[in-house]
Amino acid sequence: MRTECLAEALDSRIEFGVWGGMTERERRALLRRRPDVVSWAELLESARRKHLDFDEVEEADYRVGLLS
Repeated sequence: MRTECLAEALDSRIEFGVWGGMTERERRALLRRRPDVVSWAELLESARRKHLDFDEVEEADYRVGLLS
């Protein structure tokens, strides 16, 4: 849930508050460093999947309804 929260704040350019564990200043710095990112949700999900092993990905997909 934390990653989704951060992605929402970055994709929506939310200026105020702590989102996904990052402060306003941290998010602004990240956005400045990576102006090329079109979708933070996609980028963060891709990074998360790379760090999970196959069984964890399959289990996570099942939980969110991507597999039946």
